[in-house]
Amino acid sequence: MRKQKAEQVGDLIRQMMREEGIETPYNEYRLIEAWPEVMGQGISSYTTDLQIRNRVLYVHLTSSVIRAELMSGRKNLVRRLNEYVGASVIDNIIFR
Repeated sequence: MRKQKAEQVGDLIRQMMREEGIETPYNEYRLIEAWPEVMGQGISSYTTDLQIRNRVLYVHLTSSVIRAELMSGRKNLVRRLNEYVGASVIDNIIFR
């Protein structure tokens, strides 16, 4: 009887995604989709566009008051979003 090395399906999927070069785009997509849940419906309603380029999340806001408030907690927000996704996807957030 041969012994087989057992691996978890999730680990195999992550390995395959990494090898195919789709892990980063998938994590970026998950982070953008997580924005309303992490930020809440109130702040999300003032968000018009989210994009990630070069590990920077660009967020367009329709309220200057919300923009100023979010800028003060930017580092905490980066940490919360990365933790929600379970990967280091972004390093910074730019509010426009």
